[in-house]
Amino acid sequence: MNEVTISRAIIQSYMKDLLDSMELDVAIVGAGPSGMTAAYYLAQAGFKTAIFEKRLSIGGGIWGGGMMFNKVVVQTEGKGILDEFGIASTKYQDDCYIADAVELASSLGLLSIKAGAKIFNLIMAEDVVIRENDRVSGLVLNWSSVPIAKLPIDPLAIRTKLVIDSTGHESEICKMVVKKVGGKLNTSTGNIVGEKSMWVEVAEKKVPDNTNEVYPGLIVAGMAATATFGSPRMGPIFGGMLLSGKKAANLAEAMLSQG
Repeated sequence: MNEVTISRAIIQSYMKDLLDSMELDVAIVGAGPSGMTAAYYLAQAGFKTAIFEKRLSIGGGIWGGGMMFNKVVVQTEGKGILDEFGIASTKYQDDCYIADAVELASSLGLLSIKAGAKIFNLIMAEDVVIRENDRVSGLVLNWSSVPIAKLPIDPLAIRTKLVIDSTGHESEICKMVVKKVGGKLNTSTGNIVGEKSMWVEVAEKKVPDNTNEVYPGLIVAGMAATATFGSPRMGPIFGGMLLSGKKAANLAEAMLSQG
């Protein structure tokens, strides 16, 4: 083995995965808790699924727990998903369980990959493809380092039957639909309403409630759903995020099954 063999092995295997992901059932933007949970359930159900994450690391805001104390909280419903995934948790008090942030983030990544989903880090979605019936039917992709370096590099595109926006507070895909396409979202204003101040009791229930098809071909999940529909933020409690990812997968599966 030499340097060229190593380089060739990396390039050929990566390009094989990327070429195989040019046409997908579901493209998920953002490898946070809701995105990876959705990817796990969709891939497990046999749907061709890939996540595109602009950062080097996956996991979104999980790693830092609350204010860099790497523990997170889940409620009883969320604990059901932790149990299903084999992620350890301990009871703190009624309806309050503690999980290790590092175990949660790494487990979600491993489980989604083992289920068959592909995760591409350092790739960003810079635009959407809109086709017949004003439906989101693809993503325009580029290396996330391109805008940082202010390079005039044209992107490439993929085709997908559905997109899940799990980009967190920024709601990046929903913003593209509104600003670049002039689309009207399925919200009270037709636009991104914007997340409200922290109110955990309300926020945790609203995250899965707000996980919906917000534009034809586009499902919004996790904190992106919170920001898009204008719900309060919730801080380092992640049960709602896991439940949102599962609901997004269920919605996508139902929509794909209908054709």
